[in-house]
Amino acid sequence: MKVATYNVNSIRQRLPIVLDWIAEHQPDVLCLQETKVQDQDFPVEAIRNAGYHAAYRGMKAYNGVAILSRTPPEKVVHGLHEGADNEDFRIIQAVVGGIPIVNTYVPQGYSITSEKYAGKLAWFRRLRTYFDAELNPNEPAIWTGDLNVAPEPIDVYHPDKRVNDPDFHIDAREAYKATVAWGFVDVFRKLHPDLVQYTYWDYFRNALERNFGWRIDHILATGTLADRCRAAEVDMAPRKVVGASDHTIVWAEFD
Repeated sequence: MKVATYNVNSIRQRLPIVLDWIAEHQPDVLCLQETKVQDQDFPVEAIRNAGYHAAYRGMKAYNGVAILSRTPPEKVVHGLHEGADNEDFRIIQAVVGGIPIVNTYVPQGYSITSEKYAGKLAWFRRLRTYFDAELNPNEPAIWTGDLNVAPEPIDVYHPDKRVNDPDFHIDAREAYKATVAWGFVDVFRKLHPDLVQYTYWDYFRNALERNFGWRIDHILATGTLADRCRAAEVDMAPRKVVGASDHTIVWAEFD
């Protein structure tokens, strides 16, 4: 199974990039974040014509998540549970090929002194509680998306200057690691323990050209599945095209 994740930063603006990438790389699953589109305007027909099923939940102008899959998902949940969930614009789950996939767009947090940052920390605690109750660390499962945390100094440019950023502050990193400790493995870092590679570069200060980036988009798998991960890479091409998202695509392949 080949799984990819992409903060698309508007599916309608980035649709040609998505369609070109899935045509070339043929992932089994592509998880999207920040689709920024209401459900009635999601480009489902274009996705279907490309050979993919689409499960999605969105809103106008911001947030929004989707899972594209080559085969129909066996189950889809918007949010962390059946029924109403006020985070269903940030969390979508699907079972594909028998494997639960949790696609999340974690709040950025704005500032470490803000209520939004406290909410980000609580968000990770909520995910950990969900994993404890609903998944089994001894069985295959994937957690992926824009998780808005650079876990280690290697994952951000000039880390000594980023310590008060909500994506690198120690409390966010510890909250993320406590959630990962449930039983997930960062498959990119497992295969590339010393590689400096980012997944996000903002649009300012020539960040991409200067490689002023962050590794905040992740694919994590339970141990039994992580052991079957034969490749995990960051594809730089989608970030370099005209009209690119400020993120790029991360993918992993499992036997």
